[in-house]
Amino acid sequence: MTASNFKKMLRQLTNKPVKYKKFLKHNTPNSRKFGIGSRKCRRCGRYGAHIQKYDMHLCRQCFRDIAKEIGFKKYS
Repeated sequence: MTASNFKKMLRQLTNKPVKYKKFLKHNTPNSRKFGIGSRKCRRCGRYGAHIQKYDMHLCRQCFRDIAKEIGFKKYS
């Protein structure tokens, strides 16, 4: 279930408190503590190919875009 569907369902259940409570118990999105879903790119929000080194938190595509501005050099 996507976050948008989750919020949509919450709006529909506001008039039914018992069903609302049960829905929250079983369908609230999990907060991720580790793994690929816990880290996302600061710039674009992607989850995959994440670079954490030097506390950058960028995906590889964003890193390639702004590497020279940050001060990295490409050696061939």
